[in-house]
Amino acid sequence: MSSQPRCPHCRHFLYLDRLTCPNCEAELGYHMLSRQFYGIRNNQVVIDGRTWYTCSNREWECNWLVRDDAPAGRCFSCRLTRRRPAANDTVALEKLASTEEAKRRLLLQLGSLGLPIVGWDIKPGGLGFDLISSLTDGKRVMIGHANGIITLDLAESLDDRREALRVRLGEPYRTILGHLRHEVGHYYQGVLLTDDAAWDECRELFGDERVSYQDAIKQHYTFGAPEGWHKSFISEYATMHPWEDFAETWAHYLHITGTLQTAAAIGIRLDATVTNLRDADVVPQESYESEPIQQLLTDWEWMSQAFNRINRAMGFRDLYPFEIVPAVRKKLAFMHEIVTRAPLTLEEQIAMAAPWDAEQA
Repeated sequence: MSSQPRCPHCRHFLYLDRLTCPNCEAELGYHMLSRQFYGIRNNQVVIDGRTWYTCSNREWECNWLVRDDAPAGRCFSCRLTRRRPAANDTVALEKLASTEEAKRRLLLQLGSLGLPIVGWDIKPGGLGFDLISSLTDGKRVMIGHANGIITLDLAESLDDRREALRVRLGEPYRTILGHLRHEVGHYYQGVLLTDDAAWDECRELFGDERVSYQDAIKQHYTFGAPEGWHKSFISEYATMHPWEDFAETWAHYLHITGTLQTAAAIGIRLDATVTNLRDADVVPQESYESEPIQQLLTDWEWMSQAFNRINRAMGFRDLYPFEIVPAVRKKLAFMHEIVTRAPLTLEEQIAMAAPWDAEQA
């Protein structure tokens, strides 16, 4: 995600979910470690002297490559999926494809931020995904996070169902990627807060997560968000419980950094001489690791206004329909601190996520 992906043959721009080049029709595979597309022949390609194969889930639109000694012929992203629909449930598997694409985007962003990604199959409590569908047998799917496992209902990939849920919950924004970013925030709260001082600071900002979650749910869905919630929270859902406030704020940190990174990669910038509102251009950065939170949020304030105007010109809702108030800025500053405190190198990430790949880092 740090550079604009292109076809290795004709250099045509590619979206991250492409299986073939739309220009030259070459068969392609995506190499997560280098963040590059490679041309494949007979479902394989040699990269730095090592053979990589297409993922065994390619028929369900996974374009990632798999090293020849990886377990079960599945790419790193697909190995993180602990449960999925049965092989004969083709309707649910079609919905799985779009959800898995969002998951791959999430994993690339987590990797670019230097965050640890240890799978459920490597370590108890590691990150995993149960991607199942309530459409299969009509049974309700309990979405959420527990002990590293994120459960999603694939029915939410249907636009009408997701929009109905968004309206029912009073949310201004709801996407599969946004949902994944929220749920993974629950996982990283336990991973990144490693000492009493960090937990104390977290509780000072978000509240004490040890209060009853069930009581908080009942309170929230009976009475709704408290009056004046927007002065302290990024969303109504964030008011329900300190866990949800953390996860909502975490999701917005990923929204902001991911969108600015993409803007930087494709060269979007705001010209001060055109806007007449600043004395310097707004130039998004691919990484804000060494920048203070003020620089990140200032760039985002200007860029999000521009993106919102573009969306409105097309008749859509605002791309980012949220207000970042001072209390939320402090919470986002906490996220920035714990994410950039000690980012892992690529070698460290590989060793933790896939020990059999460490020798090739």
